[in-house]
Amino acid sequence: MNKKFFRNLSVVLSLLALTFIFAGCSKKSSANEVTKITYWHVNAQTQGGATVDQLVKKFNDTHKNIKVTAKYNPNMYQGLMQNLQSAQASGKVPDIVQVGWAYDNYFASNFKYMTPTDAAKKFDGSNKFIDTNFNKRSLSFAKDSTGKLVGLPYSLSTPVLFINKDILAKYNIDENSLQTCEGVKEASQKINQQSGKYGLYIQEPGDTWAQQALMLSHGADIQKNGKATFASKQGIAAYKYYQDMVNSKLALHTPWAQGMDSFVKGDVAMAFTTIAQASHIKKSASFNAAAIVAPHFKGSKTVVPVGGSMLSITAQDEKQQKAAWEFEKFMYSNDSTVTWSKGTGYLPSTKSALKSADFKDYVKQNPMLQPAVDTLDNAIPWTSFPQKGLQAEQAMIDARDKILSGSNVSSTLKSAQEKINAQQK
Repeated sequence: MNKKFFRNLSVVLSLLALTFIFAGCSKKSSANEVTKITYWHVNAQTQGGATVDQLVKKFNDTHKNIKVTAKYNPNMYQGLMQNLQSAQASGKVPDIVQVGWAYDNYFASNFKYMTPTDAAKKFDGSNKFIDTNFNKRSLSFAKDSTGKLVGLPYSLSTPVLFINKDILAKYNIDENSLQTCEGVKEASQKINQQSGKYGLYIQEPGDTWAQQALMLSHGADIQKNGKATFASKQGIAAYKYYQDMVNSKLALHTPWAQGMDSFVKGDVAMAFTTIAQASHIKKSASFNAAAIVAPHFKGSKTVVPVGGSMLSITAQDEKQQKAAWEFEKFMYSNDSTVTWSKGTGYLPSTKSALKSADFKDYVKQNPMLQPAVDTLDNAIPWTSFPQKGLQAEQAMIDARDKILSGSNVSSTLKSAQEKINAQQK
């Protein structure tokens, strides 16, 4: 009996030992498990793509249990939303996405996502990260029409007027005359008559952000109470000015990449575009480049919509959600945020980074950013229609392209406005 007892005891102990060994292996395997997440962004190499790669590499090097893969989506925020729509239909969504301000309502209404508030509560146990890093105004840009926080502000920008100081000096054009759109047109006429060069380029990506700024600075409203109102007397006049400059060969009408290439090559004297082009212009232009506050029409004041984006979590699995939240917090550290600003020209979205000595020193060394800093406090939210946001933006893009190809300004804008408002019902 004793021998049998000890023999059985030996077997039990051996099994227990193996259990502990495998349990230890299991814990070790779990500790070394890598959570993979995908980050979708809109940053081409000329507008921050290299900096995205730099930040993702640094995160991966310092977070051994998380691996982020960045994916560039062409055609800016509209292109990303279209791709996200297809991904959701297939059930294979990314884990974190860069959403443009024009699509915050569309995104909130059409996609599954985790709010920053829920992520902070679930993974941090408090709202401290959000409250510490962001002011109420910047957070307001990332809220939908119901007041719910959809993402965290990431890129902040305003349009500015970049200028080729060498061309302006050659033709005795005073920079102060460029504070108004009428002054920009007069300068463009002088440049074109004497050199054959274009005076102005206004960015034409897959959105109408810059064109909205033009209308706003003529006293127009883009929308009121969720309804499009841009086909007003002021909106029509602003677009007529734009069309006349294109028809007279004073302004260049071409896609964004080609337009910026023309500016940095010195074939266009002025470029009305996002401050996020500042680093590209500084690196690529061989002339003396500068930036001034966006011009306005006489009798009006400069009004610009804030540009840029928020980061939103679209991961559905809890492990991916937690990893995405860790990646977001890394992206909002002072070091990461200022690195992002230096690599693009975007303004920091966090309170501490905007006030940091590092960023202030950078602005002193790169005065092209100062006009955007000066304009940011007065920028208004970028129009985001609550219903069918993709179709609304496309209607405005189609109207722009028709007008710049010669169609009647008034009827084209009114048709686009009616189409958008029919979608909002």
